[in-house]
Amino acid sequence: MNTEKPLLEIDKLAISFTTRHGIVQAVEEVSWLLMPGEILGIVGESGSGKSVSTLALMGLLDANGFIASGQMRYRGQLLGCDAASDHRLRSRMAMIFQYPRLALNPIRRVGQQIIDVLKVIGDPGNCNALKARAIALLDEVQISSPEQRFYAYPFELSGGMCQRILIAMALARSPDLLVADEPSTGLDVVTQEAILALIANAARRRQMATLFITHDLGLAAKHCQRIVVMQNGRVVESAPAAELFARPRERYTRSLIAATPALMKNLAELRAVYAEEEASMEQTR
Repeated sequence: MNTEKPLLEIDKLAISFTTRHGIVQAVEEVSWLLMPGEILGIVGESGSGKSVSTLALMGLLDANGFIASGQMRYRGQLLGCDAASDHRLRSRMAMIFQYPRLALNPIRRVGQQIIDVLKVIGDPGNCNALKARAIALLDEVQISSPEQRFYAYPFELSGGMCQRILIAMALARSPDLLVADEPSTGLDVVTQEAILALIANAARRRQMATLFITHDLGLAAKHCQRIVVMQNGRVVESAPAAELFARPRERYTRSLIAATPALMKNLAELRAVYAEEEASMEQTR
């Protein structure tokens, strides 16, 4: 029997936003667990609550957002009760954002931005040691000629290279938990696969738990051990990846899988979400 305790517990989490038209609930009583070293995929359409849930975890909700109810526990300790405790717990987490060019400082060399992270976490090295550590991280994320790229500005690099810089900055923290929020957005198919493989390999090599947020079920199936499916701010299904794709229980999950492009599908075989159900309803009218 596995007695290992969860690294992260999300229990009946509800998140709301204050708007000019009143309170809007974005996430409704979401619950799931993340085990140490596990790669967990959170999938669903845009607006399903995937990113909002993890922004709450990282303490990055917009000023008008708030946790209405529920709990988040990291290593058994409650998040959201004490600022000092939250800072200590979140120092063991790192996040890769969806748009790398917006996350990087456009007028600061990328190598120096990695050193900034090393200094924040208290790396005691001198300037030469910090530079060597930053170059080693660039090499770890498979950036060619890392000694030269250390001096590059973000605008001199491709989108995929900028995403690798963000991964290097995240790994600089030596986190126990890595949150990857749509890390392949805006990248071509080949680069998407390379970025996801890089994150997954780093997670396994470092025994780092990873939350992989995506709307791409194909990428989730390949790299995640377990998958949580979200719709309209709720969890509709959660299962090991192989089981979820072999025997999806919920109509929404089956619809998402049917709408996922594959090499063996032609355009006529692709389905919009719920297209099959809607066609059946039309036939019965």
